[in-house]
Amino acid sequence: MTLVRAYIRVYGRVQGVFYRANTRNKARELGLKGYVRNLSDGSVEAVVEGDKDKVEKLLEWMRIGPPMAKVDRVIVEYQEYKGDFKDFTIKY
Repeated sequence: MTLVRAYIRVYGRVQGVFYRANTRNKARELGLKGYVRNLSDGSVEAVVEGDKDKVEKLLEWMRIGPPMAKVDRVIVEYQEYKGDFKDFTIKY
């Protein structure tokens, strides 16, 4: 198991379509830790920590999102794992 941290930005119609709640649910289902939040420019930001294979599964889902979303672009920056989080939450 390789532990990683990923900084993710998602662009498109990703606010007001339950993107954050569904991301949180999927991340928890995969046993990942971190957070997801809306940004003022209309994008969604997430920081995710956990097993690299599971992070990549979450990223596959995030590239599509929930039914009402329209994801245009996902930017991922892998960083050094820090173990900063106890759970996966939505930040407001």
